[in-house]
Amino acid sequence: MAKPISIEVWNPSGKYRVVSTKSMPGTRWIRLLTDNDCRLEICTKAKTILSVDDILALIGDRCDAVIGQLTEDWGEVLFSALKRAGGTAFSNMAVGYNNVDVEAANRNGIAVGNTPGVLTETTAELAASLSLAAARRIVEADQFMRAGLYEGWLPHLSGQTVGVIGAGRIGSAYARMMIEGFKMNLIYYDLYQATRLEKFVTAYGQFLKANGEQPVTWKRAATMEDVLREADVISLHPVLDKTTYHLINPERLAIMKKDAILVNASRGPVIDEVALVEHLKANPMFRVGLDVFEDEPYMKPGLADMKNAVVVPHIASASKWTREGMATLAALNVLGKIKGYPVWGNPNQVEPFLNESATPPPACPSIVNAKQLGW
Repeated sequence: MAKPISIEVWNPSGKYRVVSTKSMPGTRWIRLLTDNDCRLEICTKAKTILSVDDILALIGDRCDAVIGQLTEDWGEVLFSALKRAGGTAFSNMAVGYNNVDVEAANRNGIAVGNTPGVLTETTAELAASLSLAAARRIVEADQFMRAGLYEGWLPHLSGQTVGVIGAGRIGSAYARMMIEGFKMNLIYYDLYQATRLEKFVTAYGQFLKANGEQPVTWKRAATMEDVLREADVISLHPVLDKTTYHLINPERLAIMKKDAILVNASRGPVIDEVALVEHLKANPMFRVGLDVFEDEPYMKPGLADMKNAVVVPHIASASKWTREGMATLAALNVLGKIKGYPVWGNPNQVEPFLNESATPPPACPSIVNAKQLGW
């Protein structure tokens, strides 16, 4: 029997019991649940990552829904426990759900929510920031200045090529920032054609040409390796699944330019971090900017010592508006399932749910397994 763990309770007499495995930013998400007859229990245990046993204790004997985090292991054990407790919904407070065994959720009839549409720009901004920090060696320069020295590196991004692997919403937003900000050419790889991105680059190229400047260009690569060989700055934006695990491995690192910049603000296991450390050691002009790591919250041995690596602690979505919006969407996902609402038509257009001066639409913003559940 799992031991009880500390919780904070809102609206104790609520009809529906909803558990949040972490305290989340803002208060709107709390009000949305409690105003709709939910008893909300928020785990207050001082622990970075809750174990399966911790979450089993939170679910208990009766639970209608759980809001969880990307760091938790949601598989058969937790979904079957949630089903036994009468639950029907779980939502990550994240756009990703590689921590979720969706098939296990399907077997137990549990709707799985996520929170896309709210962190596109902020994640793209962080990827762009890491690109610049790595290119201009900002961290090293800061350390040199603090040590009373003065060094300057002035690489030019203008006229170089930015490579994007995964040209979805975030990848395309990142590409636009780099192209318009630094007049870089684009090469991208995606299973689907990024028509809107291509039209943007074409139009911007025509604008530059009309003003007597060198136009920017775009190319859709036939293979991922083409992007890695040709680009000066490469940003990774794929989903994480068995096909993208260790997408960047020793062989692919070897074909990149020796002074290339590699940025990852998607998922840590996309990069073989051990291989990356060895590549950084062997190629001091190769630079990397990382917001995510293979074994979060830890880094592989040696990475922290690399001066040609810029590392930040998974802060791509760490703006007040974005994090509070993610909490709101996660809460509305489980509330919508409890209330029997339909699924929202476009999970990437969630502005109506985020307008604090209006009542949210009666819908679940994003349920990834809606079709499998016959919804």
